[in-house]
Amino acid sequence: MSAGTGASLAGGVHGPGHLRALTAVVLDTLETAVRTRGGPLPAGGPDAVARRTTALAAPVLPEEGIGAEAALADLVRAVAEGAADPADPACVAHLHCPPLAVAVAAELAGAALNPSMDSWDQAPAAGVIEELTTAALARLVHPEAPAPDALITSGGTESNLVALLLARERVAAGKGPLRVVTGANAHHSVHRAAWTLGLPAPAVVACHDGRIDPAALDRTLAGLGGGPALVVATAGTTDEGRIDPLPEIARIAERYGAELHVDAAYGGPLLFSERLAPRLAGLDRAVSVTFDLHKLGWQPVAAGVLAVADTALLAPLSLRTDYLNADDDTEAGLPDLLGRSIRTTRRPDALKIAVTFRALGRRGLSELVEHCVTTAEEFGRAVDARPALRRRPGAIGISTVLFRPVVADELEPVAGDAVVAEVRRTLLMDGRAVLGRAVAEDGDGRRRLWLKATLLHPNAATAELAPLLDLVTEAAERAAAGDGDGGRPGDTDAPAAERLSP
Repeated sequence: MSAGTGASLAGGVHGPGHLRALTAVVLDTLETAVRTRGGPLPAGGPDAVARRTTALAAPVLPEEGIGAEAALADLVRAVAEGAADPADPACVAHLHCPPLAVAVAAELAGAALNPSMDSWDQAPAAGVIEELTTAALARLVHPEAPAPDALITSGGTESNLVALLLARERVAAGKGPLRVVTGANAHHSVHRAAWTLGLPAPAVVACHDGRIDPAALDRTLAGLGGGPALVVATAGTTDEGRIDPLPEIARIAERYGAELHVDAAYGGPLLFSERLAPRLAGLDRAVSVTFDLHKLGWQPVAAGVLAVADTALLAPLSLRTDYLNADDDTEAGLPDLLGRSIRTTRRPDALKIAVTFRALGRRGLSELVEHCVTTAEEFGRAVDARPALRRRPGAIGISTVLFRPVVADELEPVAGDAVVAEVRRTLLMDGRAVLGRAVAEDGDGRRRLWLKATLLHPNAATAELAPLLDLVTEAAERAAAGDGDGGRPGDTDAPAAERLSP
């Protein structure tokens, strides 16, 4: 079979027509697949998903192609029927948001045009869109700074890496290596970035209630003896949604001559809300801030940001290579895009962000952020109202709720934690719910395993989440009684009425 429409281009004069027909195949397949899946993820576990996916997708590279429409129908069906769907109210395990339709539509346009964001002649207008978008985000994070700036990144991991790289480059010769100081609650990417950059392993500061202990930070910085240091705080921890005490941390860092970077990949979008932004007081005192929009921003992956207080801080990223930003081209007025990233080829991720911002405005974004925070608070109260469940003591962390079955508390600690883990796996294997897990401090100071609900759905009602608590209670009773199946993939006959899919 010839390549046929599989070799048709998405761009140019005829591209939209080709794309329109193929997009219809994709949308029809997605619509059918979500009904076939019938829940937030496929039932049966890894082996069953692998069998079904392979049946539709193999061989991936046949001798003769099967045509664009057939290939799309098969593989999109395989991925969609086998997806963990963050648009389902019962898919709440991770910082994994359901993307807005307007952002996905913008993503399609960007993919069809395929600008590469490493030179002006590959992305004339997309470069302008990125400049406008980063300027707006930089001013959001550092409203009083004279010349703030921001970069588009692939997410928090890259943002933290670049932040540490820039900090390393600011250390004057002969002053010794940069020491990174971070909380025990920090994202693993901080440690990985230090390792990647050849820096000493970060000094880890003790936390209390999931947040950096200021007194412990003071002792740690005092023990470094005054060498160059970068304190990395977190505004929205992955496991608990906790925000470190940023004003105190900033004061302590300044006292010791250390700089401050804040990983606000999760919590940064609270800035859109006038009501919630005060939770991030002190953020503007950071020299750099990580800020993701594929979490509490409803963008398709990837949509990361690194904001800096002064555009001059980005100077170490400058690079000259003749085929992308020759000196005479730059002198003639062609913008230099190469120094806007540690990557060369980059997708136009700013486009979907800009479209979303223009579509909703700051007020619309604020409403979505506030909805998630309010829903989490209501969900927490719903947990509190269930005698069979217990919420982790303390305030809700942004939109993350930790809870566990009471029957797990009635067992020895190891056995109780095993019940919590069993509940999560059983619901995963049955395809009924996608809950996360987190080890966190309980009210008595003991660290226990909790179920985690990270609520990022921008319009799901609390009532749509309530059945999730019934599923957890039922699964916990079975697990504690020894009637669970250990999360075996074979138990896939969950009644349709118990699924939470709309």
